[in-house]
Amino acid sequence: MRLFVSVDLPDEMASAVADLQAEFADASGLNVTDPEQAHVTLKFLGDVDEDRVPALERELAAAVDDAGVDPFTVRYGGLGVFPSLEYISVVWFGVEEGGERLTRLHEAVEERTTAMGFDPEDHDFTPHVTLARMEHAGGKDLVQDLVRERDPTVGETTVEEIRLTESTLTDDGPVYSTVASFPLAE
Repeated sequence: MRLFVSVDLPDEMASAVADLQAEFADASGLNVTDPEQAHVTLKFLGDVDEDRVPALERELAAAVDDAGVDPFTVRYGGLGVFPSLEYISVVWFGVEEGGERLTRLHEAVEERTTAMGFDPEDHDFTPHVTLARMEHAGGKDLVQDLVRERDPTVGETTVEEIRLTESTLTDDGPVYSTVASFPLAE
């Protein structure tokens, strides 16, 4: 099972994500993600044996408790790229409000999963939602201009849970399904 831990955007935000992606439509080499699968990845776990899932679920429930985060509001907006504007591999929108709580959740998940033997992250956590991946640099100038000039607000939602999500790779792109949900403390 190919797994990651996420905070998913609600279905009603998919059209706002798609509208933002449409601004990049003329950027050659850019492949947009499915707006209905928009999420913030708290931790990518990779291929996990199915027999490890029950222990992983227990540790993720404990991580939510460790973080001590009540349901909270996240406001999504702004644009960015990884790793840099000169070499773009991912185009994303970020978090304008609620990022510190997402970071607390990430840190608690990171601590629990690395204790289980999962690889630690090799970069700082930047809460974001991937809009597109750049396959080649044909549309790089357009992407750079949009990232520099636009500061969109995508929307606001309440985060009430984190999810353990399975990613199944298909010819049409990844398909995500929720393995388990972990509600935040009330």
